[in-house]
Amino acid sequence: MDPSTLVENLSHVGVIYKKRLKRLGIKNVQDLLYHFPYRYEDFSNVKKIAEARAGEQCSLQGKILEIESSRTWKKKMSLTTALVGDESGALRIVWFNQPYLIKMIKQGDFLSLSGKILQGKDGIYLPNPSFEKMYQGEENSLTHTARIISVYPETENLSSRWLRYVIKSILSEIKNSVKDPLPEEIRKEYGFLGISKALQQIHFPDSLELAKKAKERFSFENLFFLELAVLRYRMRLSSLKAPQLSIRLEYIQKFTKSLPFKLTDSQKKTAWQILKDLEKPRPMNRLLQGDVGSGKTVVAAIAVLNAIKNGYQAVLMAPTEVLVKQHFNTIWKLLNNFKLDVGLLTGKEDKFFSKKLKTDSIEISRKKLLEKAKDGKIDFLIGTHALIQGGGKRSPGVKFKNLALAVVDEQHRFGVEQRAKLLADDSSGTPHLLSMTATPIPRTLALTVYGDLDLSLITELPKGRKKIITEIVLPEEREKTYRFVKKEVKKGRQVFVLCPRIELSQREDIPEEEKLQGWAEVKAVKQEYEKLSKEVFPEFNVGMMHGKLPFKEKERIMKDFSNPVSKRRKIDILVSTSVIEVGIDVPNATVMMIEGADRFGLAQLHQFRGRVGRSEYQSYCFLFSDSPSRKTELRLKALVDCESGFKLAEKDLEIRGPGDFIGIRQSGIADLAMKSLGDVALIEKTRKAAKEIIEKDPGLKNHPDLKAKADAFQKRIHLE
Repeated sequence: MDPSTLVENLSHVGVIYKKRLKRLGIKNVQDLLYHFPYRYEDFSNVKKIAEARAGEQCSLQGKILEIESSRTWKKKMSLTTALVGDESGALRIVWFNQPYLIKMIKQGDFLSLSGKILQGKDGIYLPNPSFEKMYQGEENSLTHTARIISVYPETENLSSRWLRYVIKSILSEIKNSVKDPLPEEIRKEYGFLGISKALQQIHFPDSLELAKKAKERFSFENLFFLELAVLRYRMRLSSLKAPQLSIRLEYIQKFTKSLPFKLTDSQKKTAWQILKDLEKPRPMNRLLQGDVGSGKTVVAAIAVLNAIKNGYQAVLMAPTEVLVKQHFNTIWKLLNNFKLDVGLLTGKEDKFFSKKLKTDSIEISRKKLLEKAKDGKIDFLIGTHALIQGGGKRSPGVKFKNLALAVVDEQHRFGVEQRAKLLADDSSGTPHLLSMTATPIPRTLALTVYGDLDLSLITELPKGRKKIITEIVLPEEREKTYRFVKKEVKKGRQVFVLCPRIELSQREDIPEEEKLQGWAEVKAVKQEYEKLSKEVFPEFNVGMMHGKLPFKEKERIMKDFSNPVSKRRKIDILVSTSVIEVGIDVPNATVMMIEGADRFGLAQLHQFRGRVGRSEYQSYCFLFSDSPSRKTELRLKALVDCESGFKLAEKDLEIRGPGDFIGIRQSGIADLAMKSLGDVALIEKTRKAAKEIIEKDPGLKNHPDLKAKADAFQKRIHLE
């Protein structure tokens, strides 16, 4: 057996348990050993039976004097009752609804039992204890009782008891063959336990203090490898060549003068940071962060124009067809005076626009559009992430003749491999990358998960924007809010209504396959649409949008809702799923109503709120919630009181944790490291250690075990 041994090759696992383990992401021995407890039960308080007291959590050890099974007629419940005794006395033990125990436990067996003593009408007793049989000479090798017990993340039909049993057998067999991935100099410097002792103490601790020391070691280890991955990725980027783009000041000045507004100081600063990066011979890897409506697209347009005027091509990718179309309309207007050839590629509707040929718009086949990109006849291509997918005969991937800049909206991980997909076979150099996001990233995550990216922050909104009035709406205030919304619509304003995420496990009316396909949210939107259009706002035009609609239908709905000419506008109130979270721009919309606001994170609610307040009109955000919890109240109040997305992001991280915050539950980063992503001191410690190793040994040639572990870690996590 070694760490790479597959779980199905272990005794006691087999096909059934293999499937259950897979649900927890466990495929081999290494995964099992690193499936750490999330809490501990302290059953180390071993007492004589005569010393046991009601309300006390403890362990007792004795002989089964009597045992019987019966049923209660009132509650139709099975009871297994035993009398256990030691030299000091005897105590009644009761197990509920576990009739099979009568076959497992016999009179005369010696048991170790752990649980909480309760007071009953007939005296004290021990209900539903953990137990295990004791054999002579094995009193000190107990697994589930009379010690500090590990409680693990579980799944259906896979208990902590079973996990303890299997992990214990593995540890006894493998403890001397596990190589310590942390270099000795780091272990000594920080006083960490060695790998064998740390594994033993995290799963079967001799004391809570030793369990804590083991957790500290593994928290450090996981973050250390994350930092190492980030630094190695940075080093890899710095070794690649990229096109050096000089700053074409005459075009940039012409562009800024053509704008109907003045750039903010933040926009000027971030644009300059990007332009200076583009001058360098190594690929830029920069994340442009800014609140909704802060003007990131204008900054990106400056970078795109500069790349094109250096004789290169640029590409912009966004996550949805609706957002791609909006980006196209915005950037096309911004760059309209610069004689560019621009392509729009969504897979549903492909177009080519040429100012050089004086062609406003021609429908074009995907094949011809891709040929133009590969031949260098398109300066700027805008599309969905379908741009980097495909590559087969039916759906060929896009290639460019001389691509210099890739812009990715709403920061989906996009690394060297993805950039390589966009290059033609004879192309030299790696494109520069500019990622954009309206989700502010807290400092700790910026240092770790996004540590390979240089950050540019737009910290101010354009002048003239009014503060969005945000209110929590209690159930009894709903009608009053509806009356206010009616007044806004009668003034000519428009309204977004956002439907909550569905708790799928609580909805038995939705078939399993529909849950998987995302139809649950669609059902919720349809129900809300029916209610609002027929009962609440029958006098207004109510529209509905969700991710399952065909592209043309979504486009028509957005056109009907966002048309700047009021006579052509066909929708007053738009009911939608979170498909409108990213990028939709409707300046005339002044009300955002969020149903089930407690089901969203603060950073996401802040993005929803940013869909309104994009013009001179006063705007409002109403948060509807039926959750009575104090935690919900505190979270939503934070949104009411705080305008800054950056402050809210820190609060969101604190409340919900990093995995939920940035959707990296499936990133391959261990839960223990996830929890540590809010610990600035630990992050700085791991960053320092990783940096020192890389500076002394860039290729990790002198640390072969560390290199092997780092390579395996890099394959597992999804930073690209």
